Amino acid sequence: MENLDLKKSSPLLLISPFFLWGTAMVAMKGVIPHTTPLFMAGIRLVPAGMLVLMVAWFLGRPQPKTLRAWLWIALFALMDGTLFQGFLALGLNRTGAGLGSVIIDSQPLAVALMSSWLFKEVIGVWGWLGLGLGIGGISLIGLPDQWFYDFFGQKAVNIDFSWQELLNSGEMLMLLASLSMAVGTVLIRFVCRHADPVSATGWHMILGGLPLFLASGFTESHQWQNVDLNGWLALSYATIFGSAIAYGIFFYLAAKGNLTSLSSLTFLTPVFALTFGNLFLGEMLSVLQWAGVSLTLVSIYLINQREKISPQVRAIFANLSSLIPKSN
Repeated sequence: MENLDLKKSSPLLLISPFFLWGTAMVAMKGVIPHTTPLFMAGIRLVPAGMLVLMVAWFLGRPQPKTLRAWLWIALFALMDGTLFQGFLALGLNRTGAGLGSVIIDSQPLAVALMSSWLFKEVIGVWGWLGLGLGIGGISLIGLPDQWFYDFFGQKAVNIDFSWQELLNSGEMLMLLASLSMAVGTVLIRFVCRHADPVSATGWHMILGGLPLFLASGFTESHQWQNVDLNGWLALSYATIFGSAIAYGIFFYLAAKGNLTSLSSLTFLTPVFALTFGNLFLGEMLSVLQWAGVSLTLVSIYLINQREKISPQVRAIFANLSSLIPKSN
């Protein structure tokens, strides 16, 4: 399989999936109370998958032919389609948007661990530092400011904890969604050994979305009756731009590029969501959230430039040591 150098790819192409996911989150905020989670998850997948397959057919991309290819696509559909979108939709209804965003956007850490183990991707000191700063940045963006003020003010942070509540909570569902997406991101490498990445992306969205529609039909009611014109426009944007285009580009890049570097750009999703939430919904950012945005951008730089930073740092220390007079 041809290897894609992400550093030579267009910056706009690289950040486009995360821009589209962030803006789709803003678009979906108004429609979530008027529909049901599993139906919404299915809508984001099945029509989008059909659009991706139409593009694949137009571009002349090959369709999967072997049983092994279909089995890999089915596993990909289960993890990144049914489980990820299902857990995500259910979790969004049970947790705050900020905390949910922190959990779901922490998946680059899991991707880095799996990529290091499975594909021997070198993360290095600067890469791990960048991942840590990224987690810190999205935490500042999504968690309540008062938690940090209480923590640094040496006050007890009031967080009620119960294992039973955790297992039934939106936070656990969002964590499962994050892990499902991380596994799906890694799986695309195996899928694309047997199938075209664009065609596989389309089929996995259809196969992953159908069980969500089935579950919605059995367990939910009034899925679309309360959705108005603006709601359908928001769903359309999330389906076409936030799913079909965003996932098509993301998994095409993931199939051939460095997974740790690519997935680290996921940290941009809450940044775009906050920015456009501020522009269109009047949501204001606190000082800590702006600090989180800054940390997030620094983390992405460290992760994507980690191979260049180490030699530069060594050269700086070598130059400094040469300036120190040697004792006789």
